[in-house]
Amino acid sequence: MRWQAAIKLMLWTALVSAILTSLYWITAYDLLDRPATASTSGSEWRPEEAADRRTGLAIAIPVQGIKPSELINSWDQSRAEGRLHRAIDIPAPVGTPVLAAMDGRIEKLFNSDRGGLTIYQRADDGRLMLYYAHLQAYRRGLTEGQVVTRGQVIATVGASGNADPAFPHLHFQMLETTPGSAWNAGEPINPYPLLAGKRRAP
Repeated sequence: MRWQAAIKLMLWTALVSAILTSLYWITAYDLLDRPATASTSGSEWRPEEAADRRTGLAIAIPVQGIKPSELINSWDQSRAEGRLHRAIDIPAPVGTPVLAAMDGRIEKLFNSDRGGLTIYQRADDGRLMLYYAHLQAYRRGLTEGQVVTRGQVIATVGASGNADPAFPHLHFQMLETTPGSAWNAGEPINPYPLLAGKRRAP
């Protein structure tokens, strides 16, 4: 009968949809559990190695797949309440892997009204604090005190906090600080010239 055939078709459609959804989430969680890699000209390269070739810096662009030429210098742009933007925004689709820009240690995992889901990472030499904001999610298993390497996936791009949901992006800030200082202390410096290869890290 026609109604029996229709029910069978609906059940098969629901089953296939459930299987595809499960495969999607398994792939997403697996991505968050491993370092990011990409392929070019048939060979594999790590994001930090590509950054070194392009800029000569010991720093990687903290969003997977973004080239130096695609960065926009949004430093010191006006924001609400008369604030100046002391960081740069790197637009990317929700779920795009966020990478550790330098070798270092996760100093603080924090959720705030403005920044949403955030990460503070202290660079190896202790003189720079890296701030990643508006994240969608942390990499599974990421903890405070954990050592991370340049180019390692630490989170995914989102629009948490006061970010516009129609404009998912990574808010990336660098602060000059001193070894042993508080995780939220430091003087912001413009990361754009460093990531774009226009000058070396301080």
